[in-house]
Amino acid sequence: MASQQQRAAAFRRLHRGRNILLLANCWDAGSARLTESLGARAMATTSAGVAWALGYPDGDVLPVDLLAVAVALITRAIRVPLTVDMEGGYGKTAKAVGAAVGRIIDAGAIGMNIEDGGSSPGLLCRKIEQVKRTAKRKGVDFFVNARTDVYLRGLVPPAKRVAETLARAKLYREAGADGLFVPGMTEPAAIRNVVSGTDLPLNLLAWPGLAPAAELAKLGVRRLSAGSGISQAAAAITAAKAKAFLRDGDSAALKEGAMTYGELNELVAGR
Repeated sequence: MASQQQRAAAFRRLHRGRNILLLANCWDAGSARLTESLGARAMATTSAGVAWALGYPDGDVLPVDLLAVAVALITRAIRVPLTVDMEGGYGKTAKAVGAAVGRIIDAGAIGMNIEDGGSSPGLLCRKIEQVKRTAKRKGVDFFVNARTDVYLRGLVPPAKRVAETLARAKLYREAGADGLFVPGMTEPAAIRNVVSGTDLPLNLLAWPGLAPAAELAKLGVRRLSAGSGISQAAAAITAAKAKAFLRDGDSAALKEGAMTYGELNELVAGR
């Protein structure tokens, strides 16, 4: 198996390749192994999916101890690089975020998402700087994907969103960020302007109205994430199957569209 540093280098190369990097976000070791088996070149967690799977709501409340265990289990199950969505970093201060990221690096991750949310850009800059210092001490070329919620939260009026996104991208780049994540941005003109206005590889989130990956690649987008979408779909299927079984105990319905026991067992046994 490749070393952590080799996986980190491979992950960086995926942002410079000919094809856009598609990340079908996982929420546990099983979903990661299954997705890897389908040809995923790298894996990313969904913060929401991981939190839900562990019985917590999304929103920076998942205990770091549990996140570290989840990451260790995922990296054990896969061979491709893993980047972790850490929301705001699971810490109110840069020092606390650095400590949390150290746990995630020790668990095998080679990158992270970290967001500004409703906080000041200056706070995220301090967090990024601390993350980079922590990663350097641990000898891992850790990929920091800085997420700005300018579009997602409507932090400024529509006419100012591109300019605000680029202003934040500049700050985050100077702090050490390696990528820029702008969830909620869908307009081709805005995407093109952001791509041309920063040297950070642009990551978008699967979103209603967003163009297909091939078109996004032509606009210069380097990375597209499923976010919590796949885990939400899986939850809906689970709910439908469980509801039907609890209603009438129909055994046959459980097998409809299901993978076999043997397929799943062989999948994880042959990791």
